[in-house]
Amino acid sequence: MSAALKLRGLCCKSNTLFIVNDYLDIALASDADGIHVGYDDLPLSVVRKELPIDKIVGLSTHTLAQAQEAKTEGADYIAVGSMFSSPTKVNAAVVGLEHLRQVKKTVSTPIVAIGGINKENIGEVIAAGADAAAVISAVLTQKDIESATRQLVKEIEKKTKRHKKSGSHR
Repeated sequence: MSAALKLRGLCCKSNTLFIVNDYLDIALASDADGIHVGYDDLPLSVVRKELPIDKIVGLSTHTLAQAQEAKTEGADYIAVGSMFSSPTKVNAAVVGLEHLRQVKKTVSTPIVAIGGINKENIGEVIAAGADAAAVISAVLTQKDIESATRQLVKEIEKKTKRHKKSGSHR
């Protein structure tokens, strides 16, 4: 719990959202901005009942039906993945970019792509319809975490600018 409170403080100082993964009790106790749960965790309906109305709730999905259900149940964002094989979750099923495109066509809820995303493929992920991407190894395995993060942001900005210039709509 002390780690969550320290992280919450750091996030507040840098004007960054603090989302707790999986643990509703820690999200509540640390006054997190929200919680992210998986399909095998607490049901979204239970999380919504317990969490204050102004908090963010995200849900991981692996199928189109799960994404549609997440939208219907009121997820603030839907995580879609795994996009690629991931060193962090080696047993995660890869759903790929075409699945991401299908989810984007089907639901209007913001989409966060997850799984195996790095500076070489993040542009493809954004082009396929992700509104954001969650990364772990793409930054935490690098010697210079700040530089690695800035490179990812640069790749996202390049792809976003191309879409705006060409008039493309995801």
